[in-house]
Amino acid sequence: MKLPELRIGDLVAPIPIVQGGMAIRISTGTLAGSVAAAGGIGTIGASGLAFEELRSEIQKAREIAKSGIVAVNIMYAAREFLGLVQTAIREKIDLIVTGAGFSRDIFKIGQESKVPIMAIVSSARLARTAKSCGAVGVIVEGKEAGGHLGTDRSIWDILPEVRKAVGEDFPVIAAGGITDGKQIAQMLKLGANGVQIATRFVLTPECNAAPAYKEMYQKATKDDVVLISSPVGMPGRALKTPFVEKILNKTAPPPVGCDFCLKRCSLEYCIIQALINSQMGDLENGVVFSGENVWKIKDRRIRPAAEIVKELAKEAEEAM
Repeated sequence: MKLPELRIGDLVAPIPIVQGGMAIRISTGTLAGSVAAAGGIGTIGASGLAFEELRSEIQKAREIAKSGIVAVNIMYAAREFLGLVQTAIREKIDLIVTGAGFSRDIFKIGQESKVPIMAIVSSARLARTAKSCGAVGVIVEGKEAGGHLGTDRSIWDILPEVRKAVGEDFPVIAAGGITDGKQIAQMLKLGANGVQIATRFVLTPECNAAPAYKEMYQKATKDDVVLISSPVGMPGRALKTPFVEKILNKTAPPPVGCDFCLKRCSLEYCIIQALINSQMGDLENGVVFSGENVWKIKDRRIRPAAEIVKELAKEAEEAM
């Protein structure tokens, strides 16, 4: 059975797969453009980027994507949230995804600029709110996702509730722990219009993470995946590194020379610097975010993003 197209407002993706936006500098223009060119929706993780850097990554993604759909994911908790949104709009981005907090104002800005806005939600209540505020759709994220989490409930439980809450014609994207085409088919049968997958796309040459970062994904076992506290005020899902062990033991060093990049921060440690460190390969002092099911990925070779999109779509069609 052929997979359905993913329609979000006036945007139409031939393959209903959204590549999750991974900060900081994990999913940049190269990865986003490659997924978009393959028929999915490619997403740049904008949080932590300077405005000019984001502008450059969007332009790079556009060159690679051709006519494909390019999105940006911007964390509401970031102090430069509005500036990043405005930068993306000036670059005529196709779609803005926002999470790690909820902004009502962003939807008005999107409507005025004619740029569709999707919200990452983890409950039926918030999905209804996003719809009433003007969101063109929602990404429903369960506890299985990597990075900052808004719930301790499974996507398998939340998705049917959200679908019922927003009605049949509102785009709903399922996210969290999806690693193969069979799970994509199950999510579509459960009421999703598409899925968001991030972890699987780390194992691509287009992903901007250091080789040591990708190697952690390749070697990860179930016991390596843990929940940590984050200064953002939300739990985060990550792989065990020496720095993560310090976080778990409450011995992580506090920030040095803080530039107040977050609207609210506990100052327990610097999450941004820890993410920068890991992206550059310094795992001793870094945090490596990962989805709960990274250890379930059967083929952990580094392969082109387009090849993974094609494989996932084929698996899903066979399962459908």
